[in-house]
Amino acid sequence: MDNATELAASEPRPHSFGWHRLLPWLIPVLLIGFWQVAVNAGWLNSNLLPSPWSVVQDGINLTKSGELPRNISISLFRATTGFAIGGSLGFVLGLANGLSRVMRGLFDTTIQMLRNIPHLSLIPLVIILLGIGETAKISLVSVGVMFPIYINTYHGITSVDPELLEMGKAYGLSRRALLTKIIFPGALPTILVGVRYALGVMWTTLIVAETISSNSGIGYMATNAQEFMNMDTVLLCIVIYALLGKLSDVIAKALESLCLEWQKKGRTQ
Repeated sequence: MDNATELAASEPRPHSFGWHRLLPWLIPVLLIGFWQVAVNAGWLNSNLLPSPWSVVQDGINLTKSGELPRNISISLFRATTGFAIGGSLGFVLGLANGLSRVMRGLFDTTIQMLRNIPHLSLIPLVIILLGIGETAKISLVSVGVMFPIYINTYHGITSVDPELLEMGKAYGLSRRALLTKIIFPGALPTILVGVRYALGVMWTTLIVAETISSNSGIGYMATNAQEFMNMDTVLLCIVIYALLGKLSDVIAKALESLCLEWQKKGRTQ
């Protein structure tokens, strides 16, 4: 068999690639289909668990009224702002403590003690200190996001192969060159794992923050709908959170593929 034939045989087939893209959605689609059938057949009480189609219709009506887009945009603002603040702080602390023994001795023990306090237990304190406005909600998200990124950044930097560092020093690399060419690239996979985990914590924290003393956001919509036993909107909010979480995960995977492309090239060479 010549080289062209071997290359053609090794390439993925178009139809198999399509199946791989559709496969992750198979179970959710089947569950939604069974849910719709169960409600239509009377196996489930539609007053307690409305059908998927009823949830979709409720979403369309809320979109037309402008209520759904407004609350989604508010939740996205809170989530992204909190992630940016908490993620930046966690990264800077992880970087500083990973690179400096003095900083590590000064800050790491304190950070580890604070990390073991469930951040959602801080809600009463945050409300007392910051009230129930945007600052309180963004602060809670920031605290929840900070620790996963700190831990993974710190672990990634301290786990870089010492032999690579010695090799870099032997070649006369400066501290800045060591950081940009050896330490940071070596720690990047672990840092991105922290980013992916922090995105999940971000949405979990926001859900709780928006269901307590809030007058806007997806969590507020769910709480308000619960008081009036509007199960269509409650389920709609749950679905929206699930879709936003999936979107965050897709973005995180795309970021990993973009930032770690050099690893794949190195393996194929």
